[in-house]
Amino acid sequence: PVPPRQGIVIALGDASRAVFRLSGTGSDGATIRLYLEKFIPEPDDDDLHLDAATALKDLGERALHIADLTAFTGREHPDVIT
Repeated sequence: PVPPRQGIVIALGDASRAVFRLSGTGSDGATIRLYLEKFIPEPDDDDLHLDAATALKDLGERALHIADLTAFTGREHPDVIT
């Protein structure tokens, strides 16, 4: 769980979730962090060998669509992906 006032959680019907958190000490120059957790009920070898970007792509796209982050930030792509 995310502590109160520490972020926004979008829980999806498949038990996956996206967490948006503001990082930094102020609103100017702050970073929005997006954490993704994908639930796979019965993973097979193909699922377990995917790189993270591929495995989480659909979840990330759904979370960004729901949050409409581009409208709030004016950015189409992240500056940093870790």
